[in-house]
Amino acid sequence: MKKIVTLLTVLFILALSACQAPAKPVEIVQEAPAAEPVAPESPAEEAYPVEPSPAETVAETSPEPAPEEQVTVDYAKNFTLEYKDGYKLLSVLTPWAGAAEPLQYALVPAGQEDPSGIGDAMVVHTPVESFVSLSTTYLPFLDQIDELTSLVAVDSGLYTFNPDVLLWLEAGTIAEVGSGSMINVEQLVELNPDLIMTSASGFAEYDSHPQLLEAGLSVVINSDYLEYDPLGRAEWGKFIAAFFDKEAEADKLFDEMVARYEEAKALVSNQTEPVTVFANTAYEGTWYMPGGESYIAILLADAGADYVFKDLEGSGAQPLDFEVVLERAKDADFWVNVGAMTELKELAGIDARYEDFEAYQQGKVYTYSKRITAAGGADYFESGVAAPDLILKDLIKAFYPDLLPDYESYYYQALN
Repeated sequence: MKKIVTLLTVLFILALSACQAPAKPVEIVQEAPAAEPVAPESPAEEAYPVEPSPAETVAETSPEPAPEEQVTVDYAKNFTLEYKDGYKLLSVLTPWAGAAEPLQYALVPAGQEDPSGIGDAMVVHTPVESFVSLSTTYLPFLDQIDELTSLVAVDSGLYTFNPDVLLWLEAGTIAEVGSGSMINVEQLVELNPDLIMTSASGFAEYDSHPQLLEAGLSVVINSDYLEYDPLGRAEWGKFIAAFFDKEAEADKLFDEMVARYEEAKALVSNQTEPVTVFANTAYEGTWYMPGGESYIAILLADAGADYVFKDLEGSGAQPLDFEVVLERAKDADFWVNVGAMTELKELAGIDARYEDFEAYQQGKVYTYSKRITAAGGADYFESGVAAPDLILKDLIKAFYPDLLPDYESYYYQALN
């Protein structure tokens, strides 16, 4: 997950609605369209056998290479993928919140001459063989396409969950290079990776990419966290896979995940009396509640729940007074995303007023702490980006357990 200093976190809180901050019980979200399946070719019509001409025989023995399978972007709103003559063009439409211009990357097959007429697009030769990930959210997508071993460095192992990456860090086979203004540029120059992928805030004092670009390194900005549709965020797996020329593989996996998501969503589509729910906790006296168009609000709606604060405008987290939340959510059936804790007493220890909520009293407080490392790395914020179908099923299991009797929750558990 992206680790950003406190000031930047507060800035992102106002713009986002879910982002990992294990040390704080506030969920700040940071949310990918599936390509249409390729239709099988129709069998050719039967015809009377005709002896082929010599020219036809040559054509049959020297077939043209099959055209590259092209994928589409159907849910993500913030990147596009275009197939040009001899290269692919990836465009990040909003590299960071408030960015005035898009960023473009021309993906050119290794050994092929760089194309002309690509403007300011940065050329990346594919497939890349060495990759630096400055966010944990990229790791599950590498894993999906069997490219996790391309990793040569990560920003930090502190909040990483993937056991292979943690093992490699411990063994010293991959490096920790820091992030933001503390990025170890010299170490990355020595590693000389084919590609460094990171996010950006638009504030030079907190971003690492200006230093890395100045050092002549290939850096790509990934703004998956600006997607608020869970499927839109997951579709950034295609963005990552394109650098390995594996976007068709990622597309297939994505389509399968979307089908599972829609199947789960259909289970709760006819709820006549939906459960009521609210999210997050107060932080330093202010409760940052996800807006009605946020990542978590969309998941709650798709899980058949009535989000008490669905009327809050926008996709960012809105600051509310504790008393306002208590008044509106006191009688809500469920309470979710209270942080990486496992016991109700931990919640009450933070603020005794939490005990006044009906959901607390009934033991219906659920959070994403089932898969978490000793250091606080929650897999919800890592692999969950690529698996919103599992998050959705976890929520449905909590709200309507009879609808998924044989399903065991993956990320979520009730505080006891």
